[in-house]
Amino acid sequence: MRALARAELTLLGRNRGAVVTALLVPLALPFTVRPAVDQVDLKAEGLNIGTVTLTAAIGFSFLFAVYTSLVGAYVARREELVLKRLRTGELDDAEILAGTALPAVCVGLAQAVVLAVGCAVLLHPGAPRAPYLTVLGILAGLVLSAAFAALTASVTRTVESAQVTALPLVLVSMMGSGIAVPAQILPDRLARVCELLPLSPAIRLVQGGWTGRLSAYEALGAVATALAWSVPAVFAVRRWFRWEPRR
Repeated sequence: MRALARAELTLLGRNRGAVVTALLVPLALPFTVRPAVDQVDLKAEGLNIGTVTLTAAIGFSFLFAVYTSLVGAYVARREELVLKRLRTGELDDAEILAGTALPAVCVGLAQAVVLAVGCAVLLHPGAPRAPYLTVLGILAGLVLSAAFAALTASVTRTVESAQVTALPLVLVSMMGSGIAVPAQILPDRLARVCELLPLSPAIRLVQGGWTGRLSAYEALGAVATALAWSVPAVFAVRRWFRWEPRR
């Protein structure tokens, strides 16, 4: 798995488009969130521009450093018969998928740490009140992003169409999971529905860990929702992931 992950990291570094998407987009997009929240009374919701930007930055890292880059990687390796050849070796299916995902997941984790430190220094969101919830949210977001990337790759025919098939989850998560628009400013009924989206529990845990405004009941609900998405997603990947080229 280390050799496979090292090879994937080398290939990622050679793909300039993937590097830009994975590294620069999550750094640039959070600053587009500010105009959307300037007219909102963030203090009434226990938020400030620092916590909103930090949450958005980590959410964009889930979507672009991990999810979209992995969809393209899985599709490219499948269409080039790399995954099929790897199945004849020592690695089992889970290890092949995990080894392929490892570089993107590590990039996403490193990026989340860097963004958290950068936002803490530059935007002064305050110290995290429950850092263990933030760590749990980051781990849940990475697992969910990787699992849904493998699922999306299963229905994606070509590398060129990977950006299109990944777009629905990206847009829905940006608007409904509290990444581009804080969930606290959504209408109550809409917010309750959006809490059930795949990345919503991870974002809630990240933000709640920083603000300390997430009760034990709400934190357990977010963890349960994350598990409710993670377990079926992993099962679906094991059951329906396509190893043969879609031709």
